[in-house]
Amino acid sequence: MANEMQLQLVAGLLRRGKALDRLSGALTLLALVIGLGPLLGFMALSTGAAVCIALLLCGLIQKYYALRVALDAELFAALAAAPEQLERRTTELDQALLGLGRKAEPGRSWEQRSQGALRLLRLQALWLALQLLVALAAIVLMPWLSHIRFG
Repeated sequence: MANEMQLQLVAGLLRRGKALDRLSGALTLLALVIGLGPLLGFMALSTGAAVCIALLLCGLIQKYYALRVALDAELFAALAAAPEQLERRTTELDQALLGLGRKAEPGRSWEQRSQGALRLLRLQALWLALQLLVALAAIVLMPWLSHIRFG
């Protein structure tokens, strides 16, 4: 059985996903501005579209995980606020998930649920890292790629 401190610790770790989401959001917004640059009167780069698409795709996938992590952070914080009601609230949570059409495994311990939530946070961080890698690669390689003419 999870205790109050474990639940608060997991909630605190999951709240760090918000900072990851902000950074990813900035990169995604930058990709949109660069991608829409020709419409705004900026010069288009021949390889810029591919980079923008990759940044947008990574950003959207990261956003999906950010939303799930944020929801889990709120749930863990709410449960940590009343640890004496954990068993009852766990049953209510599982029933609510079933009501939403989500598959709930009633026998899962809070340690397993914590690991699952932290796995989502790691996936969110992984997609942000990939997005950063694409941006860094574009910055480093753009001088060479801008000389290549496609088509």
